[in-house]
Amino acid sequence: MKRSLAAAAVAMLLAVSGCTTGAADPPIAAPSSAAAPSATPPFSTSPSSAPPPPPKDCLTETLDALDLPERVGQLLMIGAAVNAPSGLGDTVRRYHLGGVFLRGRSTHAAAQLKSGIAALQKQAPMPMLLAVDQEGGSVQTLKGPDFPRLPSAQRLGSGPAATLRDTTGTSARRLKGIGVNLNLAPVADTVPTSIGTGNPPIGAFRREFGSDPAKVAAAIRTVVPASQDAGVLTTLKHFPGLGRVRVNTDVSRGATDTVATVDDPYLSPFKAGIESGSAAVMISSARYPKIDPDAIAAFSKPIITGLLREKIGFDGLVISDDLGAARAVTSVSPAQRAVRFVAAGGDMVLTIVAADAAPMAGALIARAESDQSFRARVDEAARHVLEAKKRAGILPCR
Repeated sequence: MKRSLAAAAVAMLLAVSGCTTGAADPPIAAPSSAAAPSATPPFSTSPSSAPPPPPKDCLTETLDALDLPERVGQLLMIGAAVNAPSGLGDTVRRYHLGGVFLRGRSTHAAAQLKSGIAALQKQAPMPMLLAVDQEGGSVQTLKGPDFPRLPSAQRLGSGPAATLRDTTGTSARRLKGIGVNLNLAPVADTVPTSIGTGNPPIGAFRREFGSDPAKVAAAIRTVVPASQDAGVLTTLKHFPGLGRVRVNTDVSRGATDTVATVDDPYLSPFKAGIESGSAAVMISSARYPKIDPDAIAAFSKPIITGLLREKIGFDGLVISDDLGAARAVTSVSPAQRAVRFVAAGGDMVLTIVAADAAPMAGALIARAESDQSFRARVDEAARHVLEAKKRAGILPCR
């Protein structure tokens, strides 16, 4: 009897505690609304509780506000006569140009040049990169009373670094004073002594800082900060180097460097300029068969994307050499010159021929509309242009 009572007591305890002996677990009852509240309230997926997205930065806001034709326009730098730049105003407005290259030579005073540049900038939907070739020696766009003649790079490169720095800084301040914000300089090409003046594009005009790439690299490290600290962005040219060619790409076809490789010591001045923070790099229109046997540098993905972007690590603005009047590219239509350059990884197409704006813009738009990967490349290129404008202090926020 005592054993029966004990067994009954155990059974009652098991029933109360919810334990079973082999039977399926009973369903869990829903919690009572009268239950004590949890110490930590459950996470809510209500949109109102999600944190707000971070605000967009100025550059992203500006890019997002641009439609496709406006983005494509940022990829174009068109030539305008340096003494009458406002004549390009209609093209600037119609194609939303990202930049203008002041071509030719001028002996005008600074005030006159400043007035013309300001008038041109007023025509632009967005402030533009305004570029000149103010290297020194034989290549000097501005030679008026307010722009003293500059020594050649070869002469400056053979002198003290302090002179090179001071000369560069003074020249850049004069450019900034008239509204120029980008110099298509310095030349980072190395011309070996075995070729010297036999190199038509560079050596013949003493545009190189020296015949030793280490010495050229040292000069580039001086020039880049001297110019950019004075308010004018620099452009390292002509990647991956024109110092060993025997043909000038401006006036002839067939310029070829049969020596250059991806590990070429002559790349060191470009690397030095990139490490020094140069805003831009210009791509040559010569051939480099050991790097890419199939295309000139301006149309070469292995050179622009593979070597410059990925191997060397440059993430700034990539500009073409002239793709308008240069003899090296005349076998390709202007429209396809622009498309091939951008597809290879380039950002800003430079042409001194104003009439090229229409076919180049049209071809870039058409390709972007039919090819999503190319559209992404256009967006990336436009961002690089806007980043350069931000560095120049001219990027507006909408």
